[in-house]
Order: sequence, then C-alpha cells, then structure tokens
Amino acid sequence: MQQQILILTIVVMTLVAYPFWRVVRTSQHAPQPPSPAGRIERMRTALLASLAVTGLVVAVATLRPWPHDAHAAPGAQIVRAVGYQWYWELDTEEVTAGRPVVFEVASADVNHGFGVYDPSGTILFQTQVMPGYVNKVKHTFTEPGTYRVLCLEYCGTAHHDMIGEFKVVAAR
Repeated sequence: MQQQILILTIVVMTLVAYPFWRVVRTSQHAPQPPSPAGRIERMRTALLASLAVTGLVVAVATLRPWPHDAHAAPGAQIVRAVGYQWYWELDTEEVTAGRPVVFEVASADVNHGFGVYDPSGTILFQTQVMPGYVNKVKHTFTEPGTYRVLCLEYCGTAHHDMIGEFKVVAAR
C-alpha cells in the first residue's frame, strides 16, 4: 500500500511541477530587460535559502531523539498496552529505571491517545493508538515513582476515567 501511495504521489507531483518547468524553460529564451531589483531578488533568494537550511538543521537536531523509532535494544523492557473503552490494560505493572522500555500499544475498539505522565504530572511522551495497528514508543525512565497513562483522545462518555498506572523502580 505504501509503495502505491509513493508512486501516486510522485506522479501527481510530476504533473503539478511540469507546467512550472515548462514556463521557466520557455521564458529563458525570451530576452530579459535589465532589472533594477536584481540585487533585492538575490538577497531574497539568499534569505529564503538560509531559512530553509536553518529549518532543516533545527528539524534534524530536535527530532534525533525521536521516541517513535522503537527498535527493541538488548535489555529493553517490553510493555504491551491495549486501550479499551474506558481503561488501559498493561501487561506489566513495574519497570526498572535506567533501562529502555518499549511500549507496544494497540486499541481493541476505537482511537485512543496514549500519554505517559511522570509523578509530577508532566507529560513525557504520547502516541496515537488505533484499532488494527501496534505503535511502538521507546523511553528510558530515570526516576522511580508511579507513572500514569492517560487517554489523550476523546473516546466516549467515560474518557476522563481512562487512567492506567505503572511503577518505575530503582535499578538493583
């Protein structure tokens, strides 16, 4: 399915880009009058190029520790979580601090949002939970305590009560 979408995207992008390419190509054959705004155009082009490069650098730097690239490293703890209306079922209630944890989350019924909060109530990470898919999120907990899992997507009348808990214990 993804290959078909990729091919369709390339075809559509080519169809959209072709008229622009054609106009640029044919306009280069017509003589251009000297432009007094040439310096301004070059400055604008340089500014836009520098903004694009800066945006790319910032995106790569900030997304490098992306938690959704969850390949189970050696020694990783696996926690399987299934969302139901209106509760979380976690197959593990205790994980060890300092070791990576891979959460494999799925839904048995409707869309949910899987958000993990530390003991002070600060969200650490979240992912979408959809029926028929298993999403994986990797995180390493550094502090022991009781962590809460909240549903971040409205899933029905008792959505506000959809709270799960697990403990992070100090490494022995």
